[in-house]
Amino acid sequence: MKAVVIEQYGGKEQLKENEVPKPEINDEQILIEMRSTSVNPIDWKVREGYMKDVLDWSFPIILGWDAAGVVSKVGNNVTQFKEGDRVFTRPETTPDGTYKEYIAVEEHLVAHMPERVSFEEAAAAPLAGLTAWQCLFETANLKEGEKVLIHAGSGGVGHYAIQIAKAVGAYVATTASGKNKEFVETLGADHFIDYKTEQFENILEDYDVVLDTIGGDVQEKSFEVLKKGGRLVSITQQPSEELANKYNVEATAIFLQPKGEQLRKLADLMQQGKVKSIVSKAFPLSVEGIQKAHELSESHHAKGKVVIQVQPSAC
Repeated sequence: MKAVVIEQYGGKEQLKENEVPKPEINDEQILIEMRSTSVNPIDWKVREGYMKDVLDWSFPIILGWDAAGVVSKVGNNVTQFKEGDRVFTRPETTPDGTYKEYIAVEEHLVAHMPERVSFEEAAAAPLAGLTAWQCLFETANLKEGEKVLIHAGSGGVGHYAIQIAKAVGAYVATTASGKNKEFVETLGADHFIDYKTEQFENILEDYDVVLDTIGGDVQEKSFEVLKKGGRLVSITQQPSEELANKYNVEATAIFLQPKGEQLRKLADLMQQGKVKSIVSKAFPLSVEGIQKAHELSESHHAKGKVVIQVQPSAC
């Protein structure tokens, strides 16, 4: 089967097309014929070698950790899925990713796709959506009526986080560029802050939760908007313990853990129309297509998610 791989770390020119064996499945696994995958920052960070100390893998590496497709085969012990089912998943983080035509994945990590959701929309959701879910609920324990600041609300994680937070009845402030004001407001944001012209730390106060997707100075300034006992969760870097003590708040960083039960809850919100994937652009499964997709993701200017169509007619 066709796959796009890297055989050494470096720029987008390291992406190569290869023929690789079609996966075999064990009794607990499902074989998925891929329709779409998506690009996340972890993809090009691994490609560049930024994560080699954390993910000590041998080459070749197949990037990509989102998948939507059709069940092609099920293991002997699989009970919740059958051939022909439309499914999506965030597989385990391994060097055998999803830039390819078939994947084998454990049943407990798979969810049925919501009706009326395209393969592209489904493939966009698992990694970014679960990251938002785990930040807001599993780590920050966000509750109805609380106030949350979500940085970069027009981005991959941010646009899901706004919708998920609104679904539980939170008040949402978000930062983005002025051109994305209407976009984040249509997602449910209550308070928009143009990061190019406004200083969020001078505007907001007494917030319960901050979701940091940027790090650096933005993370440090975010401590200032939290009330005592507030919670800061970052997906970029471990927050300062010194600042957490100074402001009397909880602060931590998370690294996504794939969890099928949470993906199924996210699917329920998508089915109810409370959460939707915004796909900024779709590219084909080819070296050129994935190079362009990485370039767009690295620009940090994509609205929502960047998707790879494994089969061009995906719908």
